[in-house]
Amino acid sequence: MSWHPQYRSSKFRHVYGKAASKDKCYDCVPITRNVHDNHFCAVNPSFIAVVTECAGGGAFLVIPIKQTGKLDPHYPKVCGHKGSVLDIKWNPFNDFVIASCSEDATVKIWDIPNQLLKRNITTPKKELLGHARRVGLIEWHPTAHNILFSSGYDYKIMIWNLDVKDTVLSKPVKILDTHEDVVLSMSFNTDGSLLATACRDRKIRVIDPRAGTVLQEGSYKSHRVNKVLFLGNMKKLFSTGTSCWNNRQIALWDQNDLSVPLLEEDLDGSSGLLFPVYDSDTHMLYVVGKGDGNIRYYEISPEKPYLNYLMEYRSHSPQKGIG
Repeated sequence: MSWHPQYRSSKFRHVYGKAASKDKCYDCVPITRNVHDNHFCAVNPSFIAVVTECAGGGAFLVIPIKQTGKLDPHYPKVCGHKGSVLDIKWNPFNDFVIASCSEDATVKIWDIPNQLLKRNITTPKKELLGHARRVGLIEWHPTAHNILFSSGYDYKIMIWNLDVKDTVLSKPVKILDTHEDVVLSMSFNTDGSLLATACRDRKIRVIDPRAGTVLQEGSYKSHRVNKVLFLGNMKKLFSTGTSCWNNRQIALWDQNDLSVPLLEEDLDGSSGLLFPVYDSDTHMLYVVGKGDGNIRYYEISPEKPYLNYLMEYRSHSPQKGIG
């Protein structure tokens, strides 16, 4: 009888996280107190953007990555929304363009100057008016330049083409009207040919955004889904949610068959939402709990057991968002 050792070789066996020293942190940032289930921050190679607490409207800060330390209380903001900002996303093709969506039912596109901000930015480059209720999620298309997807509490996903000259757009290129409840999460596969959504009706859907048709739909009794994520070009989906016993749970799915998850695992009994973040270059997946201080990381492999737990970063201070 051949003996198989229990461990597997992995180049990530000793990955561990470490909080930066005080001088490498961004201090005195007035983070939003909104309880909406979103990332509240976005990061790219040049800037870090954070949604802030702001009276009578919505605003966010854009800080150059290198500018660490204490933030001036009068540091300029990007403010032009009439309601709280719910999501911000950097344009993947242009480090100086960011999109924001808000409770005021609009999506706005902003140009960020490449030198230090001197004063508040109040006028957006473009304004998208199409949703009837607040807009909770935005997502840039990963391969088509200037195509933006927005999802609102009117249960619609709208596709916008920003290459037009108008500054105010009220007609989206296409409306995906395939959901009967609020969309909680959207994710594209690597080339943008498929869109996965998690909806409050507990279903995961895989949609062809060009045709507007639902290719796969799955709801699994013991998994109430919150967030869903395409794992690069692995042809797999990863979701976080809760079990029937209200334990926090993660699940892995085959994108072509959503009837039963490939893998389902209970993590703990905490109540905060779990945000998954995938790095397709290293095949590492980070699962971040909102309101708690831990970040779990896994390595994704194409063959069973698919998901290999590596380590966990723990901190005493609760986290509000991730980028």
